[in-house]
Amino acid sequence: MSTAAPPWEGIIPREEIELYREIGLGATLPGGGLAGLLVIDVQYRSVGHRPAPIREAIREYPTSCGEYGWRAVPHIRAVLEAFREAGMPVVFAHVAPKKSYDGGRWADKAPAVMGIPARGYDFVEEVAPRDNEILLPKQHASAFFGTPLASYLVNLGVSTLFVTGTTTSGCVRATAVDASSFGFRVIVPQECVFDRSQVSHAVNLFDMNSKYADVVPVEEALARLDRLAGLARPAERS
Repeated sequence: MSTAAPPWEGIIPREEIELYREIGLGATLPGGGLAGLLVIDVQYRSVGHRPAPIREAIREYPTSCGEYGWRAVPHIRAVLEAFREAGMPVVFAHVAPKKSYDGGRWADKAPAVMGIPARGYDFVEEVAPRDNEILLPKQHASAFFGTPLASYLVNLGVSTLFVTGTTTSGCVRATAVDASSFGFRVIVPQECVFDRSQVSHAVNLFDMNSKYADVVPVEEALARLDRLAGLARPAERS
């Protein structure tokens, strides 16, 4: 099992981590049931068309997380390939192109999101969906809000949801909280999510791990998937 340090180590004060443990927050969720994978907003608007430092990446797309996103792509790909090999459901939640009538709060609070060209909405090639995988356009942070995601997962029999993508403090967190509220067990492979702010990334992972999800190294996430895939596999006849 991986001994990778949690992303919040050195950012969240030790006394606060100990306080949360004393309260009893952050217990490991019970495993079980069919797993599903959610890949959130891994589009070129989120990473740029090539790896670059974030200050450079935002010149192409103001919404880009640049190098932080590209670091996550190989890890997302590893989890995605494991789900495909196991034959378990995969859903790609993605930012729908913003139109003039989508303005309102977005136009006021984050006007940069309104001017992304069409090619920025393409999926990153390394982790692009296949024909048999579910595409879920969304207009808001949570992949559950205003979408049929919950119905898809229930119909597929999913009870454990692996959440990957971006941004940790925005769409990933909002989705994880809603998934927990709907009763899904949530696993967040820590190398598979990213954010433009590394402090915000770490703090939100700490909070999700304390209350809504298991935030674990990707190696542990893959080991859990192997166990779930084994449990979900029909017993062979003797």
